[in-house]
Amino acid sequence: MTQAPRPGRIVILNGAPRSGKSSIAAAIQESFDGPWMSLGVDAYVNAVTPPRYRPGIGLRPGGERPDLEPRLPTFYAALYESIAAHSRLGLDVVVDVGHHDDYSKPLQILPDCARRLSCLPVLFVGVRCPIETIMQRRRAGQAGREGLYAVGTAGDPVPAPVLRWQNAVHVPGIYDLELDTSQLTPAECAARIDARLRDGIPGPTAFERLAKLAPLTES
Repeated sequence: MTQAPRPGRIVILNGAPRSGKSSIAAAIQESFDGPWMSLGVDAYVNAVTPPRYRPGIGLRPGGERPDLEPRLPTFYAALYESIAAHSRLGLDVVVDVGHHDDYSKPLQILPDCARRLSCLPVLFVGVRCPIETIMQRRRAGQAGREGLYAVGTAGDPVPAPVLRWQNAVHVPGIYDLELDTSQLTPAECAARIDARLRDGIPGPTAFERLAKLAPLTES
C-alpha cells in the first residue's frame, strides 16, 4: 500500500488590500524550499469566479452587495476545500485573503473555513499595515491594476471603504503570527514565517480556536 504523503503546510495571509499580502506570497514562493502553490482572493476572483458574481470573496466590508452575500459561504468553502486537497496531496500552500464578517448580516465564514482545514498544519498570519502606509500604496498604484484602488482626495483623504477594511479585516484578531509590512520587507516577512514554521506552532493554533467560535455553516 502506498503511504499517504505528509500533509503540506498551509500559510494563510489575512489583511486589507494593499497591506502587502501578495508580495509576501511571492517571496515565499521564491525563497522557500519545494513548490509552494499560491491560492487566494485575486486568483479566485479573476480566474475562477464568473464576472457577474464578482467580486465574490473579494466583496469589501459594509454590506454593499447583499445580492451576492448568499453565495459567499459556498465560494469560500470551495476555495478552502481546494486548499485542503492540495495539502493532503503533500503540497505546501500560501493563501492571501481578506477575511471579514462586516456584511449586511454576519455570515460566520472564517470559523467554517477553519473547520475545513481541521487536522492540517495551518499558520494563520495577520498582515497589518498602518492606514497612512495603505493610502501611500494606493496613491502609488500597482502595474496592471490602474484605477482599481480608491485613493482619496484632499477633502476625503481616507475613503470610507478603505477605513472599513482597516476596521473589519482583523476581527476577531486571532493569529499565530502578526507582521507589520510598514516595518518589514516582503523577504523579511517570509523569513519570519519560515522561522515560525520551523519552530512549530504552539497549540491550540489560531484555526483550532477559530473553529470553535461558531457552528459550521451550511454550504
